Amino acid sequence: MDSIRFGCWVFLICLLLSTTGYSRNLTSRPAVVNIGALFTFESSIGRVAKIAIQEAVKDVNANSSILRGTKLNVDVRNSNCSGFLGMVEALRFMETDIVAIIGPQSSVVARIISHVANQLQVPLLSFAATDPSLNSLQFPFFVQTTQSDLHQMAAISDVVDYYGWKQVTAIYIDDDYGRNGMSALGDKLAERRCRISYKVGVPPDSGVNGTDILDMLIKVASMESRVIVLHVNPDVGFEVFSVANRLQMMGNGWVWIATNWLSSVLDSASPLPSETMDSIQGVLFLRQHTPDSDRKRAFYSRWRKLTGGSLGLNSYGLYAYDSVWLIAHAIDAFFNQGGIISFSNDSRLRSVKDSGLHLEAMSIFDDGKLLLNNILQSDLVGLTGRIKFDTERSLILPAYDVNNVFGTGFKRIGYWSNYSGLTVVPPEMLYTKPPNRSSANQELYKVIWPGDTLFTPRGWAFANNGKQLRIGVPLRVSFREFVSQARGTDTFKGFCIDVFTSAITLLPYPVQYQFIPFGDGKNNPSYTELVYKITTGLFDAVVGDVAIVTNRTKILDFTQPYVASGLVVVAPFRKSNSGAWAFLGPFSARLWIVTGCFFFVVGLVVWILEHRINDEFRGPPKRQIITVIWFSLSTLFSTHRENTMSTLARFVLLIWLFVVLIINSNYTASLTSILTVHQLSSHIKGIESLKESDEPVGYQVGSFAEYYLSEEVGISKSRLVALGSPEEYAKALKLGPGKGGVAAIVDERPYVELFLAGQCTFRIVGREFTKSGWGFAFPSDSPLAVDMSTAILALSENGDLQRIHDKWLMQSTCSSDTSELEADKLYLRSFWGLFLLCGLACFISLVIHVLQIIRLFYAAPAESASPGQCPSRSGCIRRLLTLMDQKEDPTKNASKRRKLETSLSGKDQDGESLRNPKRKEIERTIGATST
Repeated sequence: MDSIRFGCWVFLICLLLSTTGYSRNLTSRPAVVNIGALFTFESSIGRVAKIAIQEAVKDVNANSSILRGTKLNVDVRNSNCSGFLGMVEALRFMETDIVAIIGPQSSVVARIISHVANQLQVPLLSFAATDPSLNSLQFPFFVQTTQSDLHQMAAISDVVDYYGWKQVTAIYIDDDYGRNGMSALGDKLAERRCRISYKVGVPPDSGVNGTDILDMLIKVASMESRVIVLHVNPDVGFEVFSVANRLQMMGNGWVWIATNWLSSVLDSASPLPSETMDSIQGVLFLRQHTPDSDRKRAFYSRWRKLTGGSLGLNSYGLYAYDSVWLIAHAIDAFFNQGGIISFSNDSRLRSVKDSGLHLEAMSIFDDGKLLLNNILQSDLVGLTGRIKFDTERSLILPAYDVNNVFGTGFKRIGYWSNYSGLTVVPPEMLYTKPPNRSSANQELYKVIWPGDTLFTPRGWAFANNGKQLRIGVPLRVSFREFVSQARGTDTFKGFCIDVFTSAITLLPYPVQYQFIPFGDGKNNPSYTELVYKITTGLFDAVVGDVAIVTNRTKILDFTQPYVASGLVVVAPFRKSNSGAWAFLGPFSARLWIVTGCFFFVVGLVVWILEHRINDEFRGPPKRQIITVIWFSLSTLFSTHRENTMSTLARFVLLIWLFVVLIINSNYTASLTSILTVHQLSSHIKGIESLKESDEPVGYQVGSFAEYYLSEEVGISKSRLVALGSPEEYAKALKLGPGKGGVAAIVDERPYVELFLAGQCTFRIVGREFTKSGWGFAFPSDSPLAVDMSTAILALSENGDLQRIHDKWLMQSTCSSDTSELEADKLYLRSFWGLFLLCGLACFISLVIHVLQIIRLFYAAPAESASPGQCPSRSGCIRRLLTLMDQKEDPTKNASKRRKLETSLSGKDQDGESLRNPKRKEIERTIGATST
């Protein structure tokens, strides 16, 4: 009985619990849902955001299709742009049933409050905190409902790259917002091979004064870059512009790019005072792009009525308005999924219950993660366009307007989006087309730059900070005509030095520099080590006879080459006179052999084709052999007296005479050159012959020739001999490989030409096997390298470069000798096509002739055998040879000729009878009488 009673009680309790749970689900949509809003009321962003949020709440509550009976209530608090006050207000929010917080606008405050939001699981939606690091996994409950600075810095980098600037100076607010923004800018610039050359932080507190900014800008003005990115708050930004204007840093040659802080002020507080507008003329700035729509235009009209035109609507106000709608849609989806607004106390806060802080009043939003997921999975269209988050919790399709301050306002010069880059077409019109980020597709309208000019600034100027350029110069001990240091002084002279000093005087700005020698003065220094000193910061540039090679261009920038260069081979030579056997010189031995063989082969083929039908190719064997030889050789001069009757023989002969014509012409030209031009000979023909031999090869100490010969050509390092001066060059070449010298020397053409100017027993053999030049080396992306290249081209055009060359390098003491080294023989590879053509003609003709013989063989009757049959194999062979040797029966041709003549004569007689009937009658009478 007790067990029955206990069972009944259990059933009633379960029924009660289930009924209670069911009733809770039915009432899961409360009458009011509370959200918070936290921002600085008196800022340009806060004043707009406050009105926008209030209007958005009104619109949500007036729309019966969303929340369906639940009223949205917003509690607005002022953070006064203070991290501490922001945290205090956030903690006060947590004492109430707040399910989400809109704001704050400051990235610094957002970072602090995000820790509270994480612990209490309340989504934090910021419409103005753009710090890119806030999207990290460290802050899972923080949601950026505006564009991240990561995209804004990508847009600035594209603008910098579009105008060809390579380095910028960055002025930023020295807090998390500014530092993380600069980090993103540096990364994006590096992707485009640009960089931040100098950056300076401004203290984030309000204690910064005009004197501090003045000192900062004076230092900025002494830097090389003239492109300044300003990433600060509005108060500091306008103070920077004011001081810069007094320092004449808002004039010609300067470029100022402001982030979207400037657009928030110009949109909401325009028109600004005239002195403020005067200080920002020509400035470029970005603004979050919001697509145009009827709903947006209607809200702008509504805004003007609300504010009476006293307060403009900026893009942050639009994002704040959309943030409210985003929360409303997420809460509606939250309720549809069975979510319940309930809170529970954090057990960890009970230990501080008696501390007086009343922290135990704070509670955790139980279903905060569900609401957060609904926010991140939302997909709706607001005033700012489509609101949807990607996998990294950033808004999709980020885009910015690129604007230019001009006159009393500003104008839009284009757009940027991560889909298509810089365009003059609104990004939303390009989303339906394939993305095109090519440089040719990037476009912006004309800009009015600081100084009221349309000419794009160069973006840099030579640093006016009293620092001299440290220019490394090789301390050469040989070929001092190119670079040398005057003894006992710090001055340098030579061809390369004169080119540099002449070019630098053509620059439109003064350059202070100092030559610093590199080397021990005993041996030529390593040029590879010299140029690498630029990457370590020891030198700002290198001037000298520096070859522009691939490995160096990967880490440095070079100017336009001021002299052509390339590796050549120098070898001793001897004068060769034509002897008794000079007539054999034009052809190589293999070509002589093949040509002779073809003479005999062609004669034999013609004899085979003519033997049966041509009496001139018949007779005793001795006579036939002589005929073949004579006919073959006489074709060389086209004096053969034998007539060819066979069509196949004539075809072969026609091809062979063409081959003979080509060979004869080349032989005549080559022999003429050998007999009339003074020849120079050397057993070294070029780099290929050096590679195939095992003889030692010389190179200049410090030159890149050693690396090239060993790594690129493949010559063993054991064969390479380092030589340090022209005297060592001459000595090694004269000794030769057999006496401890070298077979040849490989060096750059300018050195070789200067060496040969005083050494008349050596010559360049072969062709120049590398193409390069000499230039001045600078750090990567150095604008000075570009301007120096322009100056070098100007020197070349006005003739100064040639005059400098003639001054230092035209010192030849050898007699004028324009002879070339021994010309290469004519080789078989130059004529193999002709021989192949002739060989094919002979082969085809022989095949056709053999087929004709075989046809006759089977058609002609044989003794005691039917046609085509032989008593034995040897008999068939003898019969076939007999058939090939016997002369063709002339009666067949005679009968054919008689039939043709009869036919022709018959026609003539018929015509004559028609013309003379009496003659026809007489002929008939004569015929009858004879019968």
